[in-house]
Amino acid sequence: MRVWAAALAVVAVVATAASAAPSAWETRAPMPLPRTEVSAAVVGSEIVVLGGFTIDGGASRRADAYSPARDTWRRLPDLPVGVHHAMAVGSGGKPYVLGGYTVTGATLRAAFVLERGAWRSLPRMPFPRAAAGAGVAGGRIVVAGGIGEGRRLARNALAFDLRTRRWSVFAGPTPREHLGVTSLGGTVYAVGGRTAGLDTNVLHFESFRAGDRRWRRLQPVPDPRGGTGAAATAGRVISVGGEEPDGTIEEVLEYRIAERRWVRLANLPTPRHGVGVAALGGRVYVIGGGPEPGLTVSSANESLDVG
Repeated sequence: MRVWAAALAVVAVVATAASAAPSAWETRAPMPLPRTEVSAAVVGSEIVVLGGFTIDGGASRRADAYSPARDTWRRLPDLPVGVHHAMAVGSGGKPYVLGGYTVTGATLRAAFVLERGAWRSLPRMPFPRAAAGAGVAGGRIVVAGGIGEGRRLARNALAFDLRTRRWSVFAGPTPREHLGVTSLGGTVYAVGGRTAGLDTNVLHFESFRAGDRRWRRLQPVPDPRGGTGAAATAGRVISVGGEEPDGTIEEVLEYRIAERRWVRLANLPTPRHGVGVAALGGRVYVIGGGPEPGLTVSSANESLDVG
């Protein structure tokens, strides 16, 4: 059993969990192809899920779009290259996918955008990056954390200016991989992660706003979690999924930005790591991922009303 960071956090989180109805989660239409270590991004009224590991260990080129309103999926053009552990964001009605690992384990610098019905190459990232995360702030895509050159933890963050289409490099958050990254209101948030294996999960929670010189440390995550995903909506940052030596993580955590505190939501019905997490229309969606540590896959698509 994991130990919470502080006694006060235990009281607040347990009280919140007790009041959450188990039926709060809904099962939605499953992802067409089961896979793990996917990337997800909100694009308009859809959630786009990209790449990932397939059950045979292959790196998928697949791209699918899910419509919560219709509870249906549609196939998008395949990615130019099969990737897993890539980063993705949506901006201006377009999905962007950045970096990741190839089927051979090479760490990519490539970046692509889907526009006018086809994936188009963008200027390459200054450094390779995988198992990181991405958000949007100040008109830039910010890539934070992950594995960089020489298969080492990245110490810098990368920013892609959406107007000029130029990359820049600046100080990154506390180095770690398999973290959750999301953005809200011009601020990028980096949640959890790990420094190596499943027994190295961390509590770090940091933020970066355009114009800042460095990442700011926020209230640590109550439980260490790596392989987690993150989404943000309505003044909240939500961390879902992950893996640890005891298995996959069922606890769902929500950081209330104005209150500067974490609370616990209803447990994820199908605990998974390597998930695609996105928030749309007041709900958080958790798609794909591995139900057991290591290479396992799922087509699960579950959503929770977070207001």
